[in-house]
Amino acid sequence: MTTAPSPPPVPSSSSPSPPPPPPLPLSLIDGPVLPVVVLEDGADPGDAVAAARALVAGGLRAVEITLRTPGALAALRRVAAEVPEAVVGAGTVLDAGQVAAAADAGARFLVSPGCTGRLLEAARASAVPFLPGVSTASEAMALLERGVTQMKFFPARAAGGPAYLASLASPLPAVRFCPTGGIAPDTAGAYLDLPNVACVGGSWMLPSEAVRARDWARVERLAREAARLDGPRRRPAEGDVSAGGRCR
Repeated sequence: MTTAPSPPPVPSSSSPSPPPPPPLPLSLIDGPVLPVVVLEDGADPGDAVAAARALVAGGLRAVEITLRTPGALAALRRVAAEVPEAVVGAGTVLDAGQVAAAADAGARFLVSPGCTGRLLEAARASAVPFLPGVSTASEAMALLERGVTQMKFFPARAAGGPAYLASLASPLPAVRFCPTGGIAPDTAGAYLDLPNVACVGGSWMLPSEAVRARDWARVERLAREAARLDGPRRRPAEGDVSAGGRCR
């Protein structure tokens, strides 16, 4: 008697779960200000380490190091390795090569002044949180179509400042911005008061003369002052010391 062949095994209906998406970039910025570190040509990467420590000591844990000079990647790598309490990211990321180099150096987030399709694809493939830049409503709408809801607004002052961003709040309610460019302590509050602004970026807590003189105590003091900036929506209610001011 011939035995019927066994049926082929039924493939499992379960498949590996896709990896979780990277955190939204603005969730990594634990404060109202993202300090932007711009190294001068020939600067010692150790200065970036000292600057990052001063910023963290002042209450600003997220640190953006711009890729504008040859030594920026080395500085980013050292900060990532030597200042683990900092959340270090790469700024002025312009192409896929810089995405890969920044990720390899230990960047925990990426920031660009603008955005192209290729850059967005490279950033998504890297799985490093990415904050692309926009300066118009059309650019923001194009990114919304690609599922991006958190954006850098650059150059903030030249592109229209708080008044322009305020005009985008109603037509683009899903977008949250980090305005950067031309922002100072006396103008930051006008941005932070807006409902569509999560935090601001700036370098005023890193004056070039202080960095050249390695006056890290001054950098820490300015960082502490910047960390206290906040819009009224983020300030704790009177008597509530737990609400805090956070960039979400």
